[in-house]
Amino acid sequence: MTIRPIRELGDPVLRTPADEVRSFDRELAALVRDLEETVDHPGRAGLAAPQIGVGARVFALNIDGVIRHAVNPRIVALSEETQDGDEGCLSIPGLWAPTVRAVHAVVEGVDVHGEPLRLEGSGLMARALQHEVDHLDGKVFLDRLAGEARTTALRALRDR
Repeated sequence: MTIRPIRELGDPVLRTPADEVRSFDRELAALVRDLEETVDHPGRAGLAAPQIGVGARVFALNIDGVIRHAVNPRIVALSEETQDGDEGCLSIPGLWAPTVRAVHAVVEGVDVHGEPLRLEGSGLMARALQHEVDHLDGKVFLDRLAGEARTTALRALRDR
């Protein structure tokens, strides 16, 4: 079992858009396995490859004890209805902030073997899908904050 260390905010890999996966080989299988094993802990809902230092468009989710992954995921639909709840990130430990996300999200990509897949859900699943795709695009949840929420979160980050 391989639990990979999590990169924290300040590491340039977190701000660099991840590369599309083109080779569905042993290296990709090992990456997916590492992501799934690393996210398989209480309190971890999702983990993107850049968070373990790999610039590839891959993430793993752990929602309600069900672990899934997606390779080359893209958001294909978001509900107009939004949810505004506290969100945190393994790469920004100890910081939570109210973050607006769509209530429902649909992501399409492929699995570790290159077979098409579709992940969708509401609530926590929707939040996790959007959060992990953001990581693959070089963004963190702080980038989604506005107004007082952003000011408070950045102040807390600076004061740590």
